Amino acid sequence: MMRKISLILLGAASGVALTLLATQPRVLQLGMSAKAAAADTYRQLNLFGDVFERVRADYVEKPDDSKLIESAINGMLAGLDPHSSYMDPKSFRDMQVQTRGEFGGLGIEVTMEDGLIKVVAPIDDTPAAKAGVMANDIITHLDDEAVQGLTLNQAVEKMRGPVNTKIRLKIMRKGQDKPTEVSITRDIIRVRAVRSRTEGDDVGYIRVSQFNEQTTENLRRALNDLTTQITPDKLKGFVVDLRNNPGGLLDQAISVSDAFLEKGEIVSTRGRNAEETQRFNARAGDLAKNKPVIVLINGGSASASEIVAGALQDHKRATVIGTRSFGKGSVQTIIPLGAGSGALRLTTARYFTPSGKSIQAKGISPDIEVLQDVPDELKARTDTKGEASLRGHLKADGEEGTGSQSYIPPDPKNDKALKTALDLIRGIQTNAAFPPNPRATPN
Repeated sequence: MMRKISLILLGAASGVALTLLATQPRVLQLGMSAKAAAADTYRQLNLFGDVFERVRADYVEKPDDSKLIESAINGMLAGLDPHSSYMDPKSFRDMQVQTRGEFGGLGIEVTMEDGLIKVVAPIDDTPAAKAGVMANDIITHLDDEAVQGLTLNQAVEKMRGPVNTKIRLKIMRKGQDKPTEVSITRDIIRVRAVRSRTEGDDVGYIRVSQFNEQTTENLRRALNDLTTQITPDKLKGFVVDLRNNPGGLLDQAISVSDAFLEKGEIVSTRGRNAEETQRFNARAGDLAKNKPVIVLINGGSASASEIVAGALQDHKRATVIGTRSFGKGSVQTIIPLGAGSGALRLTTARYFTPSGKSIQAKGISPDIEVLQDVPDELKARTDTKGEASLRGHLKADGEEGTGSQSYIPPDPKNDKALKTALDLIRGIQTNAAFPPNPRATPN
């Protein structure tokens, strides 16, 4: 704080003497306020030390000092927002493995809600997905042990384990009176971040399930495969499916967006201080060769997938179809804490689309909303409340948006969003939002 005060004085000195004199009382007042705040902080730290020592000395059983400290850290971070957390050394290693695109476990993206584990989305073709785990499921027990009271990292750790071992999940689903018990066999989760196929002989379909270190390279390969399978004279466009994509690495969201853009800002990140603002711009080279692009999103599309949808939407490069996205507009930085000490996952910035819009607790609104026909037995549990429903979430700038439908029909023939996209690209349907006007400025 003293360093900041010195900078203020240096700035004042560059003006006339009268300005310096006028600002001196205010600077001194700030200094006194800062000293008072620091003294209060030290008192609070002393309070923590007193409680820590009293617990060590008088608790009915001798506590583990390291667990006490870790619990205190977890409590501090949990009070910030739903996405900040402490990772012990093993969790940190697991996270590094996961971002490489291969890890052991069940294959579900989860978050903490009201002390319970909520499924954001199952990862395609994993044990959890094959066992019928769905977005919005609430996991209450793991092998008969209640999840209540565990941190998110502790619960994730329990769900991971040796390959070919089983775990029982007790799941509560909206609209069902009794919990459902699911037995899942753990496996190595080799995530294919990108899958592709041809739709007929004229449209390329690309499904991006998450953003790990392999995503951009997998996308390039998918685009090459599709342009090989469909001749340029027949290729009418691409559908990029980001539905129920929980996100991942920021740099991958940027490079995936860049794959479809020739120029312009992709995303900006803004921290607490103005000098921390970063802007990321596209480089020349549209890998889709300026063919029409439609992006599919829904209530399970979060974080990195929202960056891609927002960038392509703002630059009028793609038309976005589906339902409002999740609304996770914050950036988490992984801060290693030294050998054997794990790492800190800390929310350090918000991100903004090229037009300067924050999607935090709002989400990306589609250009064309398409609701799916949901089977009666699933209607009570196919909506995602979104970021705005998470306790302790960062508040939006302005009115917050609710979540939306996250159901994807298992049979593509019943997928209304996909059918709408294909019909638009083929000219069977028309809509003012497609194709977007690339000459229009981001709005």
